[in-house]
Amino acid sequence: MAKTATPAPRTTKSATTTKSTGNKRRAARGGSGAERTSLQNAESGFRASATLSENLQSVLVDLIELQLQGKQAHWNIVGTNFRDTHLQLDEIVHAARELGDTVAERMRALHALPDGRSDTVAQTTTLPEFPQGEIETSDAIDLITERLEAATSTVREVHDAVDDEDPTSADILHEVLEQLEQLAWMVSAENRRPAGR
Repeated sequence: MAKTATPAPRTTKSATTTKSTGNKRRAARGGSGAERTSLQNAESGFRASATLSENLQSVLVDLIELQLQGKQAHWNIVGTNFRDTHLQLDEIVHAARELGDTVAERMRALHALPDGRSDTVAQTTTLPEFPQGEIETSDAIDLITERLEAATSTVREVHDAVDDEDPTSADILHEVLEQLEQLAWMVSAENRRPAGR
């Protein structure tokens, strides 16, 4: 019968003091590496300036408002090409919701506080108010295109300042621009005629 080796007893490292900082480090579980102290585990890293926070907030409120207006149109359109327009509006709502969530979570990663409350959105969005009541599909196309372009303009207005302070946040704005501009093109094409006709 083969004899199996008995594992050597596990040894634990005692707390040591690093020469350069004088900080005590305790051995991590398993005896490798070092644990951080509660002070070292406190939130730290890059923090958004007030300007960066305000710029990302301005994009966020327009994306939230775009979601709301897209749903308002979705529920109240009537007329030619109803079903396709109805479904396309939901695509816009979904994109605005996802993009808004990405912007808000980036803000939190930078220790900024996103504000998506209805009164804040209503007071600070650049999107014009959406009309109440039933809307002809062709009118809804023009109204939603205008709002997509308004949200896009906000992103373009703040982009360079965001990029100067935080290129990673600017990358998120690139994604927002790409999606909103593509949606604006696709929606507006519903009411266009070929050039020269």
